[in-house]
Amino acid sequence: MDFDFSDDQEQLRDAVRKWVDKGYSFERRRATEKAGGFDRAAWNELAELGLCGLYIPEDDGGLGMGPVEGMVVMEELGRGIVLEPLGQALIAGAVIANYADAATKATWLPRISSGEALVVLAYQERAARYTLDACKTTATAVGGAYQLQGQKSVVAVGDQADAFLVSARLDGKLALFLVERTSPSVSCRGYGTQDGGRAAEVQLDHAKAILVTAEGLTALEHAVDIGIAATCAEAVGVMDKAMTVTAEYLMTRKQFGAVIGSFQALRHRAADMKMQLELARSMSYYASLKLNAPAPERRAAMARAKYQLGTSMRFVGQQAVQLHGGIGVTNEYIVSHYFKKLTQMEMTFGDSLHHLGEVSARMEEKAGVFA
Repeated sequence: MDFDFSDDQEQLRDAVRKWVDKGYSFERRRATEKAGGFDRAAWNELAELGLCGLYIPEDDGGLGMGPVEGMVVMEELGRGIVLEPLGQALIAGAVIANYADAATKATWLPRISSGEALVVLAYQERAARYTLDACKTTATAVGGAYQLQGQKSVVAVGDQADAFLVSARLDGKLALFLVERTSPSVSCRGYGTQDGGRAAEVQLDHAKAILVTAEGLTALEHAVDIGIAATCAEAVGVMDKAMTVTAEYLMTRKQFGAVIGSFQALRHRAADMKMQLELARSMSYYASLKLNAPAPERRAAMARAKYQLGTSMRFVGQQAVQLHGGIGVTNEYIVSHYFKKLTQMEMTFGDSLHHLGEVSARMEEKAGVFA
């Protein structure tokens, strides 16, 4: 199997890396965090690079690229711990392109691709944990249209988004709808998240909605799997940068007249961090390569990848902080922000314990048995 990236993919990586290095400094991120956790100007800059339309067909105004390109982009954004949720644009573009009718595609895909419309997934509910079909939000057909009643929790930049992809039960079956945030029947309560970003509780009170697909569970599983692959790739970028910063610190900080990177115990811990990073990288590749596989195979692959990434994220984040000592937990130093980002991503789209259960549930009777 060839794991080399094409020239186009390397050029895409280089373009995003240059934007992160020159246009998204740590100081800019800190300012965005203090201002609420989302910067529309930064979002527009991502859109100008074409990244919001990465998974949108060229006929609909996008770049028409695939999962590997998405992985490359998310890795680089992870290196800069970018707060703006590009993964949500990837989800929205792919779901609408694959499941919506022609009119909905024509209305929304060009706007998503240009960055004009920020559409985010709103599927989590209280007490549902990570069970996708545990949904109390209901949809009712009214005069040829639809109205939604319910509440969604931890919706990424919910009070800043332009529209939501909402899961709801229609005649007892899960369906997926598009709801505009500016509808008078929609209310949002925004708040900052632990990693410096933003989320919201979204209340729908007979909110007008557009039906995206009646096969809601199929579309929602696909959406979440896109999110998992994007999160895995982003986490690799965060861990890679955290590893680099930690290695630089070990080779700079002196104790007892020698750089602490010369101490064997610390070198072993750094080596363990590198091993976890490379395990995570390989599973991120696996997730991206399986994103277009048949649903059962895809779902199993995402659970395996997210479990390994969760394990690696926890280890690398904790070791990065510990190897820095007291400075590693200060808000002024960047390593603490890598740690918080990794901690939050470990719980995004299902935590490690949830995905361990998913891996176990999908094991066949012959698993682990070799003839």
